[in-house]
Amino acid sequence: MQDSDWDDLRFFLAVARAGSLSGAAKRLKVNHSTVLRRLGSLEAKLGVRLYERLPTGYAMTHAGETLRDRLAGIEEQVEAAQRLVGGLDLKLSGAIRLTSTDTLIHGLLMPYLAEFHRRHPAIQLQIVVNNTFLSLTKREADVAVRPSNRPPENLVGRCVGQIQSAIYASRRYLEQHGRKKDWTEYDWVAPDEALAHLAQAKWVRERIPEDKIVTRLDSLYGMTEAVRMGLGVGLLLCLNGDREAELARLAEPEHELDTQVWILTHPDLRNVARVKALMGFLYDELRRADFVRGERADRRPAPRSKRR
Repeated sequence: MQDSDWDDLRFFLAVARAGSLSGAAKRLKVNHSTVLRRLGSLEAKLGVRLYERLPTGYAMTHAGETLRDRLAGIEEQVEAAQRLVGGLDLKLSGAIRLTSTDTLIHGLLMPYLAEFHRRHPAIQLQIVVNNTFLSLTKREADVAVRPSNRPPENLVGRCVGQIQSAIYASRRYLEQHGRKKDWTEYDWVAPDEALAHLAQAKWVRERIPEDKIVTRLDSLYGMTEAVRMGLGVGLLLCLNGDREAELARLAEPEHELDTQVWILTHPDLRNVARVKALMGFLYDELRRADFVRGERADRRPAPRSKRR
């Protein structure tokens, strides 16, 4: 084992976690052949088979299971150590990996991020647009700005307000089809299965027949564009819909769909100067933004910070 490279072990653990070479390659953002090569390198160094190559795929051997069990927790310890060392950086310089949804990036955050860059030119912003939660624990991102009424308990941050949703149609669509008495009389633009977890998707499922849905998208921002182009009506974020002169709001916001917006980071990163500066800046700016409805900004402490 003393001759084994940690990266080889990391590839082995990725295969064990994903259950396949292709799953590990996707997780590690490398190609299939790289995973196969690193796994072969580790087996050669250890002089033992860790996986049996079967017609149906790869099956872990007894030796592989033993190695996996021995390494349990080591990867998390290495990542925690990296975060802790990163937390020693007290300079307003370096890179910050920020993740948010396409809706918030395009509809809200970009002007503020541009202003933050002007104030702190030595900090490089790496922006990841993703409509699912990236893992801050595994350093897939350093800071997340996310709409959620249930943010992960293992993260720290503050709520800056909430966004609302309402039904919109393009003015051209209304001119062509008129206003209807029943929502089910309209053609609809709706979220697809990738956004099935959203309250907006549940609202549509419960009220709109499937045959009235003409378009589905995996992006709330994309839904706004589809409604604007006249494909149908849609349950859109007011953050987007109210800014489009071509769109008309057909009803007041559905308050059951109100969603909090949180700025989050991992507890090990909250005292890193550049992370602290970005989170504080975004909090101050977003609390003054038009979308905020005046609710109290709740704090989410790290779970261990509650213990004295």
